[in-house]
Amino acid sequence: MNIGFDGKRAANNLTGLGNYSRSLLAQLVQLFDQNQYFVYTPKVSKSPRITGFFKSLPLNLKLPLRNSIKLMWRSFGIKKQLVQDHIDLFHGLSQEIPVGLAPLKIKSVVTIHDLIYLRFPEYYNAVDRYIYNRKSEYACKNSDRIVAISERSKKDIIEFYGVPADKIEVIYQSCDESFKKIYPQDIREKVLAQYDLPAKYILNVGTIEPRKNLLLLIKALPHIDATYKLVVVGKQKAYAKLVKAEIAHLKLEDRVIFLENIPFQDLPVIYQLSSLFVYPSLYEGFGIPIIEALYGNVPVIAATGSCLEEAGGAASIYIAPDNAEALTFQVNKVLADPALQQHMKAEGLKYVQQFDDQLLAKKMMDCYLNTLNGKFASC
Repeated sequence: MNIGFDGKRAANNLTGLGNYSRSLLAQLVQLFDQNQYFVYTPKVSKSPRITGFFKSLPLNLKLPLRNSIKLMWRSFGIKKQLVQDHIDLFHGLSQEIPVGLAPLKIKSVVTIHDLIYLRFPEYYNAVDRYIYNRKSEYACKNSDRIVAISERSKKDIIEFYGVPADKIEVIYQSCDESFKKIYPQDIREKVLAQYDLPAKYILNVGTIEPRKNLLLLIKALPHIDATYKLVVVGKQKAYAKLVKAEIAHLKLEDRVIFLENIPFQDLPVIYQLSSLFVYPSLYEGFGIPIIEALYGNVPVIAATGSCLEEAGGAASIYIAPDNAEALTFQVNKVLADPALQQHMKAEGLKYVQQFDDQLLAKKMMDCYLNTLNGKFASC
């Protein structure tokens, strides 16, 4: 087959959708090398991580033709190149597909990561919300098959877009391979010293914005074992001012450490040095940081209300995202009980094996083949 991909995120984003795209592409190329893979992107980042990725794999990287109108190329102009490249199936890796693929006899699959902009519209400006919604709704209604990254996302697609359930297939995502390696003591000590990390700490990773709900953890912190500090890794947005104001109000300045712009290779070690990972997010499409923690042998406490139970499994602990007292109780319970920690680590590591890259890539290839063979024609 000749398979085309919307490669904007793979070629430009260092986290999130970029990681998802690159991980899938790498596994498909390695496991199914009988196919040709074409990655279409309006530009390519100069980041060594991204340029190195494309140099390491036999991917056909495609930029807009010289006379293309680049502004709308991913929606319209790309079609000429898809025809020239004899693409059999196109996969929109980040919630959109080009307009008008069906008349070209090109089958299409789209991955929908989340519809948070519809579930929590107050977190997005009106223009972004409109654009995201138009592109996602078109893709859901006009693609041959939809891949949702969680059961929660599948339910949201059905609710907001009225798509039949049998048109949607849930195929989870994994995390970067670097999080699956347990790092030796010398590397741990180097990272510990480099970032002046405390001997014992609770970890939170994610953009500091309202949806991530860091304030809940700050409110719980005064009542959590004082021998543990809190390390927060993530980009700071306007919400960080509220978080820091609460830290000052509660006189917690000496217990909270903020880290930003951490080199990617150091993040897995920061996870593995922590005693507990806490992720009280109000809503997620899936919850990759939970997977990263579990692969690193770190127990997890997360919030109910979206899909985090899907990411964390039965051995992780969940609290309501507005209940600081429950969070306090559960954090202290885990920190005080080494046997419970070991149980959560062991069971969590077993659970995340279902998110193995090769397993997920095989499921995706089955989805492609079934789409091409008309198995989903009734959808």
